[in-house]
Amino acid sequence: MSHPNVIPCFRYQDAPAAIEWLGKAFGAEPQLVVPGPAEGEIAHAQLRIGAGMIMLGSAGKHGNDFDALVTSVAEAGGRCTQTVYVVVEDPKAHHDRAAAAGAEIVMPLEAKDYGGSGYGCRDLEGNVWSFGDFDPYAE
Repeated sequence: MSHPNVIPCFRYQDAPAAIEWLGKAFGAEPQLVVPGPAEGEIAHAQLRIGAGMIMLGSAGKHGNDFDALVTSVAEAGGRCTQTVYVVVEDPKAHHDRAAAAGAEIVMPLEAKDYGGSGYGCRDLEGNVWSFGDFDPYAE
């Protein structure tokens, strides 16, 4: 397999705004966006981030069995049950771009004990993301 086989999935209260913000802050590029049944809803979206991908949709809007299993950070009281680590070439430049877009930096840009450097931030709805140049596949 020449591409990642694990794809993180998110729910956002305002999925259209999340798609726009993730592009501005993290360089995410929409590959597929499927509108939901109501105005401003996203049934399914696929965004590429470098060689990786995430999927997302509008939180609690579909009325299906999957909605009963997943939630947004807002619906979970501001806590995350997963985080995402993304390998980037230049953590400092990425950090500066994300901060300029309004990402809340929750872990400062620093050298890591296990190698490389990186930082952590929250996106516009509170999901925690980590970015760094440590590449576990290069080991």
